[in-house]
Amino acid sequence: MLNECQVLGFTISTLSVSEIVKGALSGSGVKVLNTLNPHSYVEQKKDGKFRQALLSSDILIADGVGIVYAAKILNDVRISKIAGYDLFQESMKQINSRAGRVFFLGSSTQVLYKIEKRVQSDFKNIEVKTLSPLFKNDFDEDDIESFSFAINDFRPDVVFVGLTAPKQEKLISDLRDRVVGPKYLAGVGAVFDFYAETVNRPSDLWIKLHLEWLARFISEPKRLWRRVFVSTPIFIADLLLLKFKG
Repeated sequence: MLNECQVLGFTISTLSVSEIVKGALSGSGVKVLNTLNPHSYVEQKKDGKFRQALLSSDILIADGVGIVYAAKILNDVRISKIAGYDLFQESMKQINSRAGRVFFLGSSTQVLYKIEKRVQSDFKNIEVKTLSPLFKNDFDEDDIESFSFAINDFRPDVVFVGLTAPKQEKLISDLRDRVVGPKYLAGVGAVFDFYAETVNRPSDLWIKLHLEWLARFISEPKRLWRRVFVSTPIFIADLLLLKFKG
């Protein structure tokens, strides 16, 4: 379809972040916006629910230079990397212009408090509601109902879920048909920490050089080593295999 391309079995948007947000905010129904990077691609290979959550997304965004290169190598299609932080900032800018509401689900109460305070300064026309869930490997039916009730009671324009993948994508999939009002739900991972400034986001220089992944690895090697030394080689192997098979 127009404005989309196929990458390793997934449909990736080729639109700009501004076009994605504008279209999602003006559309009808509740949409799901998720991101795809080499690590999430590898993780979904062994997690059926995660794979289905990604495949059922209304919009999948290339949040990883590996996906950008894969689109070029496999389909000769040029797309731009859109980080979760880019999606978040553009969403907040457009919602602020229409005096809307945003619900933040995930992270700690301390991080969420810092987010609330910063939003008050950066986006004065946005009303915010936050919820920090108890740490669990998997959320049960009672959890899903509780989250849905809180979201529906607030009736936000957008719900941002800030948990680690694949937990956030699975949760969004479970929430999708239970919430009323949001234009979209988006999984944005580490964005909560970046915006709260509890974790430093790599500088613009690293980002422009397409080395954001390296800067993050240097700052958090214990947490991110698996992405670099396990997921990336598997992703490259799959990419080359598909390319050579034609």
